[in-house]
Amino acid sequence: MEFYHHQLYSGKSDLPRIFGMTASPIKTKGGATDVSYRKAIQELENLMHSKVYTCANESVLSEFIPFSTPKFKFYRHKEIPYALYEHLTKELTILKDKHQLSLKILDDEAAVESMCKKIMKVFSAFEFCLGELGVWLAVKAAKSFSCNAIDHFLWEKPDLLGDRIVKNFSLDVCTKFSAFLPTNPAWTIGDDVKGNVDAGLMTEKVLCLIESLLEYRDLNDLRCIIFVERVITAIVVQSLLSEFLPKHNNWKTKYMAGNHNGLQYQTRKLQNEIVDEFRKGMVNIIVATSILEEGLDVQSCNLVIRFDPSATVCSFIQSRGRARRQNSDYILMVKSGDLSTYSRLEKYLGSGEIMRKESLSHASLPCSPVESDLCDGYFYCVESTGAIVTLHSSVRLIYFYCSRLPSDEYFKPTPRWDNETCTLHLPKSCPLPAIHAQGNVKILKQIACLEACKKLHQIGALTDNLVPDTVVEEDDAQETGSQQYDDEQPSYIPVEMVRPFIPKDASILYHCYRIELKQNFEYETPVHDVVLCMRSELDYDIANLKFDLQVDRGSLSVSFKYEGVISLNHKQVMVSRRFQITLFRMLMDHNLAKLREDLDGLDLGENLEIDYLLLPATSVDQRPFVIDWRSVTSVLFSCEEYEKDHINCSLPKYLHTKDGLRCACMLKNSLVYTPHNNHVYCITDILNLNGNSLLKLKNGRNIPYKNYYEERHGINLWFEKESLLNGRKVFKVQNCLLRCKQRKERESSNMSVELPPELCSIIMSPISLSTFYSFSFVPSIMHRVESLLLAVNLKRMLLDHCTQNVVIPTIKVLEAITTKECQEVFHLESLETLGDSFLKYAASQQLFKTYHNLHEGLLSAKKDKIISNAALCIRGCNRKLPGFIRNESFDPKKWFIPGDNSTNKSIKEEYLFNTKKIYISGKRKVKCKRVADVVEALIGAFLSTGGEVAAVMFLDWLGINVDLVHVPYERNFAVQPEKHINIRHLESQLNYSFNDPSLLVEALTHGSYMLPQIPRCYQRLEFLGDAVLDYLITIHLYYKFPGLSPGLLTDMRSAQVNNDCYARCSVKAGLHKHILHLSRHLHKHIAETIDNFGKLSSESTFGWETETSFPKVLGDVIESLAGAIFVDSGYSKEKVFESIRPLLEPLVTPETVKQHPAKELNELCQQMHYDMKKPVKCSGRGQTSVTIEVKANGVTYKHTEKSSDKDIAKKVACKKVLKALKQANSLN
Repeated sequence: MEFYHHQLYSGKSDLPRIFGMTASPIKTKGGATDVSYRKAIQELENLMHSKVYTCANESVLSEFIPFSTPKFKFYRHKEIPYALYEHLTKELTILKDKHQLSLKILDDEAAVESMCKKIMKVFSAFEFCLGELGVWLAVKAAKSFSCNAIDHFLWEKPDLLGDRIVKNFSLDVCTKFSAFLPTNPAWTIGDDVKGNVDAGLMTEKVLCLIESLLEYRDLNDLRCIIFVERVITAIVVQSLLSEFLPKHNNWKTKYMAGNHNGLQYQTRKLQNEIVDEFRKGMVNIIVATSILEEGLDVQSCNLVIRFDPSATVCSFIQSRGRARRQNSDYILMVKSGDLSTYSRLEKYLGSGEIMRKESLSHASLPCSPVESDLCDGYFYCVESTGAIVTLHSSVRLIYFYCSRLPSDEYFKPTPRWDNETCTLHLPKSCPLPAIHAQGNVKILKQIACLEACKKLHQIGALTDNLVPDTVVEEDDAQETGSQQYDDEQPSYIPVEMVRPFIPKDASILYHCYRIELKQNFEYETPVHDVVLCMRSELDYDIANLKFDLQVDRGSLSVSFKYEGVISLNHKQVMVSRRFQITLFRMLMDHNLAKLREDLDGLDLGENLEIDYLLLPATSVDQRPFVIDWRSVTSVLFSCEEYEKDHINCSLPKYLHTKDGLRCACMLKNSLVYTPHNNHVYCITDILNLNGNSLLKLKNGRNIPYKNYYEERHGINLWFEKESLLNGRKVFKVQNCLLRCKQRKERESSNMSVELPPELCSIIMSPISLSTFYSFSFVPSIMHRVESLLLAVNLKRMLLDHCTQNVVIPTIKVLEAITTKECQEVFHLESLETLGDSFLKYAASQQLFKTYHNLHEGLLSAKKDKIISNAALCIRGCNRKLPGFIRNESFDPKKWFIPGDNSTNKSIKEEYLFNTKKIYISGKRKVKCKRVADVVEALIGAFLSTGGEVAAVMFLDWLGINVDLVHVPYERNFAVQPEKHINIRHLESQLNYSFNDPSLLVEALTHGSYMLPQIPRCYQRLEFLGDAVLDYLITIHLYYKFPGLSPGLLTDMRSAQVNNDCYARCSVKAGLHKHILHLSRHLHKHIAETIDNFGKLSSESTFGWETETSFPKVLGDVIESLAGAIFVDSGYSKEKVFESIRPLLEPLVTPETVKQHPAKELNELCQQMHYDMKKPVKCSGRGQTSVTIEVKANGVTYKHTEKSSDKDIAKKVACKKVLKALKQANSLN
């Protein structure tokens, strides 16, 4: 507040105004007088420079918030039988002395003293439970302590023996006390509660609680909070109620307590889950310490019991306020004859009215100035902002700063004050060395903290507002992640495919490309080549394009060949457009009405339009002509025009059609329309059948064709003796780019039909069935061409920025913008994996060498601002990348037929980042992550073809400025490495000799090693090594196994690059023996890991076989060692890989890789259409349970797994369900 008041009295007018809410502005313990209340309220108002306001009376509030009814419950104080109490306390003392004596075998005096204090703390808890709650509850307390590890000081040297002694003490107490419980196995504490009180198994106070609860046994929906003073009381009372209440109702009880005492541990997540269960009615009673007095709003809570009286008026008012339901009760348990407590509680009941009266009576008075400690000269002020830290506030600020430093489950960074040397030791991730203080002995610690604040600000670790820099970085990252992203993004059309209006009298030049088609399968209908006419010359990569289509019967090879330039007049362009519109409309939807509508509006309009031609090519014997104009003009079929050229007809036979008499040669190789069934057919032959010929039906019956048409269609044939036509249904246009297309074994029996000529109307003639078959593949071919042209436009935009000659194949760019949803033979996943690893490496090494003093937490926050999906999406959108992204499977129905003006209305002009033109055909949804994926894939495309220099250029184009130049690592401290580690042994193991062995020490030092001789821990090197190793392994896999299917590289990388893999390598190499740490919990976890390591498969270090969790520290040191070698070798990635690779052997291969069970199960369920439910997660007492459930073929497969690591629990649960499914499938 000194910052605020300093600004206030200097005349600043733009200071923030304070608004706060509290149940009680007073925190006094006793029932204070009106004057003391007035003074306390004024002090609060002056400190906050605010006024206290409240309602005129309680009745105003009661209209909106129900108030509970206070009820006093008096219990008779009756101690447990004296002889029993004396005997048990004597036994308890003997056990305490015995176990404290056993600690003497420890060498460390400080550790012995610490453990003795903890035994005393446990002893006091047992003594309290015995006297205040009874023998049975004291037994429960002993069991609780024997099952829960005791916390320790983070800088204290761990000792598993000391921990065992504390647990053994609790077990011995449990055994001694249990001997005085009834021995009947069927006995329970709830059998005879009054008899149990007489026997000393519970006290009158506990009995009073039970009786108070039973008064509400008829309440349908009880929600009760029982407030106690001690954590141990909460634990044992919960045990009592859980055992006693089921005899009377189905109430469920849980306890909640804070973690400040170090004796029991509840995570914040577990506490939130308990509160949530209480809200939902799954838990009826919570036994809680003061942790629940504020911040909990459960409107259904209808009973609050104060097992222990409130210590302050604030506690009293807050706990009473938890009962929010109408007609709720607030029970105050008081010992009979305790007039002092009763009087205090009575005063608490009236305190609310006094505070209200005092607040209202002085509401109009101004606030008075606050006494400041700035006058003593001990403060530090930031001139630019006016921010101030004083002796008093400096301690809090240092603790706050340390709390934002990187931590793990084994170490929470805090400052440590050494009284003997008057030195403030800060955690190793803090860039400051130890601070020595001189001066007034009483305030030496504050002086040191103030000096530390000053220096932290000077090096930038505290901002000009004296806030930890981590807070600012995290806020910035959060702001980046919370920026609104519009997933409605444009869909681009290449500029080569769109041309504006051309005058009718002008000739148009087209570049002609022969699309050569080759069938790699046998089929009665052959394909022939197609000519693509473009208004501009295609990029070399497309002009020489070769690829395969996956069609029904096999593969179709496609290759492009440039034929030259051709000039077409207006008439030729119009007939060409009419041809392709007619042909494609018949292929795609057979809609004659829509075709007529399209052809009526056909013109070279003034709007932007897709302008290229797709025409049948001539055969070899017709060269040098390229375009088969005879087939093109089939769209202009007219009987009169046809008759002029009708000479030497090989079929001098006339047949009756819907259009009149036509020569048979006009019908053969024509496209006809049959109005009776609204179908179109290709006529391939004139049959030796007529209306009187017999047709064999599916049911085996034979009837004449004329009878069939009469029965089926109600048509009487007039010319039954005329030859029937062989009509072939028009081919369907399909997506031939799919990677998993189902092959058709044989032709459908209903593809060909026999048609009476009189039912047919000619649409096109002459045109072959081969033309229709060939053109049925063209939409897929042109979709690939369009995609490649998009990639060309994107490539030009990217290369415009490059100062060096970078060659990148167009197909690589296309791969980078093609998502998995397209379902094609390639997609971006492999390039994305490659790009992601390079980006992480490039950013990490840049940050590491730029910010020598920043800790890992800040480096990670800065890195996230560069490489997070949100950040990459913003950069991608700024460069207009979303329009290039292909995120949908090709749908032929949505394909733009070139020249069809009805589909060109939405084409709009757009300018790219390099001011070049592109066109927009509309909008579609593109997820933020997809944009980020494409950015990473483009990095991978540049990296894989142009190397790291090209990838860095692309990053620069994105606005990410990095370089790969080595910068010496500044280390302004001296370490004597040989005193801490066995350097020669480690160098031999790593096959690397360090130029600076202190880097090796730093790489093996955990944050808990709070000794001044080593000023840094491994976190910075781990940050760097993590990125270096990830990148090295990824590029090794990418180049060693070229041509991996998309997704396999990702699976291999995931299997090899993970903490469990590194941890196993660390243990195999014995590196755990060299880690410098002072964490008892870590020591214990490593010991357990080593004990269990022999049970694990030693064949590989990668994969997902492990069903237990490893300490993260074991994996961290592999990464920190990689970082140390990288720095020491002058940023030599080769040296790092040579050194670390042997530790990781054998590396994963395509043959040995296994999918993560969760991914494999998910893919199996998708493939087999099984119903997989969302995983159910529950946490409690340091364990997470994950339930995986799959319903397959009417059978439910379900498994629940528990582990301290939620990822391990999920992995094992998926593995078990997967195994059950596979077994069931093999049986079936």
